[in-house]
Amino acid sequence: MKNKILMGLAAIAMVAVLASCGKKPQVEIDATNAAIAAAQTAEANVYLPAEFAALQDSMNAINNAITVVDGKLFKNYKDVVAKLATTKTLAEQVVANAAVKKDEIKKEAETLLTGIKTVVAENAKLLPKLPRGKEGAAVIEAIKADLGTVDATVAEAQGLFDKGAYMDALNKIKAANEKAGSINTEIKDVLKKARIRF
Repeated sequence: MKNKILMGLAAIAMVAVLASCGKKPQVEIDATNAAIAAAQTAEANVYLPAEFAALQDSMNAINNAITVVDGKLFKNYKDVVAKLATTKTLAEQVVANAAVKKDEIKKEAETLLTGIKTVVAENAKLLPKLPRGKEGAAVIEAIKADLGTVDATVAEAQGLFDKGAYMDALNKIKAANEKAGSINTEIKDVLKKARIRF
């Protein structure tokens, strides 16, 4: 009888120990989710989309692992806790990397904005020098329309830059820069052929 009581107590103690190992790591889950949210706030999804997607994939895998463990009689979250720690550390690194990348994009956009304004000013200065002739007037009007589009894009890019949307500003300014450069080359080619100094 005494042995049965001791065996029963031992079994209860064993279940208690296993149950204590099986406590869901909510603190770690919350901390990891907060680190991923911080990465989103740092615009990692914009400046480091691949790394941010990897973070989300990692958290989805962890959530799936938690669901599997939740369905077991004897729960053991040891592997989940390790994965949470790794993902949290990775999220913190992504936050730091996003800040660096954002700064790089800002500087690149700033440089391109300054450069394109110089090209736009030069285009405006060279435009009146173009020969008018029969076909010249139509060509000049087409170039003016293109320059108007470039000016509008530059203004839009500047507005995005001023709002802090550096990636969007950079994408706009790259397209405008290509167009402005192409117009500049076209104007200079026409002036060279007409032997007009510029």
